[in-house]
Amino acid sequence: MTQVTNSEAIRTTSDIATVSLAQPLDTIADALGESFTEYGFAVVRNHGIDADLIARAEAASKAFFALPEKVKRSYAIQGGGGARGYTPFGTEKAKDAEVIDLKEFWHVGRSLPEGHELGEFMAPNVWPAEVPEFEEVMSELFAAFDATGHRVLEAIALHLGLDRHYFDATIADGNSVMRLLHYPPLGPDAPEGAIRAAAHGDINTITLLLGAEEAGLELLDRQDTWRAVDVPEGALVINVGDMLDRLTNGRLRSTTHRVVNPRGEGARRSRYSMPFFLHFRPDFVIEPLEGCIDDEDNVPEPISAHDYLMQRLREINLA
Repeated sequence: MTQVTNSEAIRTTSDIATVSLAQPLDTIADALGESFTEYGFAVVRNHGIDADLIARAEAASKAFFALPEKVKRSYAIQGGGGARGYTPFGTEKAKDAEVIDLKEFWHVGRSLPEGHELGEFMAPNVWPAEVPEFEEVMSELFAAFDATGHRVLEAIALHLGLDRHYFDATIADGNSVMRLLHYPPLGPDAPEGAIRAAAHGDINTITLLLGAEEAGLELLDRQDTWRAVDVPEGALVINVGDMLDRLTNGRLRSTTHRVVNPRGEGARRSRYSMPFFLHFRPDFVIEPLEGCIDDEDNVPEPISAHDYLMQRLREINLA
């Protein structure tokens, strides 16, 4: 992994694609695909997630993180790999990182009916009784994220020359997770070298991120230069995860990124965001697409989405 420091010069990424998801998908598919090929990132406006829903979810998230530490920790599920409920501050660290990330978070996953064939892979959700509106609003936001993610993948399929509905079966009842993130104000007791989210790549298929308008999100480009991601208010940041990178044999890039610590007044404020990690079905076998294979001797071995997920969760201290 490329070693980085906060003292490096940062460029602003103004040339990653910014598209409207209200447009016909065949008119934006290549702009998205080319941006994912070069940067692993794109920005999406008019994404269809209602602004009032987002506001209600943000309020419910802040209400939970404002609860006493003892109450929040009562929702931490031991042995669950952080897949549901609360993960306390100081738990997660990026792969190969020496210090923990400066964050706490809550995970909402897919709710499956009793007896579902994939039930063994997805635990039931838990809900904080102290925030009565939490379950309803977060369930609604999960569904909205899921629908938007389907549309983005449809555009990706078109760019790859696949049937536009190629991804439908691969993500049906997939093990997607919505993360409610809280980066507390920076205190003097933060570990030396720790930042809000150290350099990492996402494990999943694609990530949809709400709440990236505040400065701090940066991606590492092909020249090993950190670039700040500039996001219009209300837009979604979309990035490629390792599973899609593997499926496309590196054609669409899972790019290393991080969230750096703010300076000045920003360091004394909390930061909140809501990423949605869209996953393949646990039983989907990730095997490079034929159209993405140039060198038969340099192709990753097939692996199920579940096995790959567990392998990666162990690397980041969550399993």
